[in-house]
Amino acid sequence: MEKKLRIGLTVTEARHENYPVWLKGGDENIEIVELHWDKHSLDEAWDEIEDCDGIVLSGGVDVHPEFYGNERTDYPNGPAEFNKMRDEFEMHVFETALNFNHPVLAICRGLQLVNVALGGQLMQDLEEGGNKDHRRHNEVDGQHEVDIVKESLLSQIAGSTKGNINSAHHQGVSVVAEELMVNAYSPDFVIEGAEWKDKSDKPFLLAVQWHPERMADKETNPLSKNIRERFLEEVRKQAAK
Repeated sequence: MEKKLRIGLTVTEARHENYPVWLKGGDENIEIVELHWDKHSLDEAWDEIEDCDGIVLSGGVDVHPEFYGNERTDYPNGPAEFNKMRDEFEMHVFETALNFNHPVLAICRGLQLVNVALGGQLMQDLEEGGNKDHRRHNEVDGQHEVDIVKESLLSQIAGSTKGNINSAHHQGVSVVAEELMVNAYSPDFVIEGAEWKDKSDKPFLLAVQWHPERMADKETNPLSKNIRERFLEEVRKQAAK
């Protein structure tokens, strides 16, 4: 009997239900382990993550500015409340996943959290910084094209250097962490994805600014379908070790 795949998923207040549905895709052999800042101590999270085969960092509320050395909290389109407990918990989840060499897929806020955890910086509001509106409006995600960096892991996964994605964020990566490289840009040059710069001796890491789990065409769009398939392939490799 095939071993059940266990994927740790950080809990989000924003449309969380989409993630398990997308990840499982009806496969009863995939178990989703919810990782919640309010239900797991850091030690408990360590034990849960050790028993997982892969980790997904979900989207949601802005990372508190103090984690990237910024004191300003009253920027445009910022949240009424931050969640520092979640920030600290998920940075621990990410670091623990790396400790166990688990593949990591980071989505939207997840990309920003990974960049911050590794020493990078965020642009607090894209429109304030002169970029286009990348936000979700009237409960509908934005849409735009994306340019994928040649010979990146993402280009290998997507099988292309162009694509179409959904968009639901107002912040973005401004300074990329030293260990990361950009793998995708929007037409107005917002960073849309990142991965390890030096991939040798490192676990799989793909971080994207869009939401592959809720794309309207997620069954066919390679920037959803292929990402899921490749992540699950890496999870299976980890489970087989």
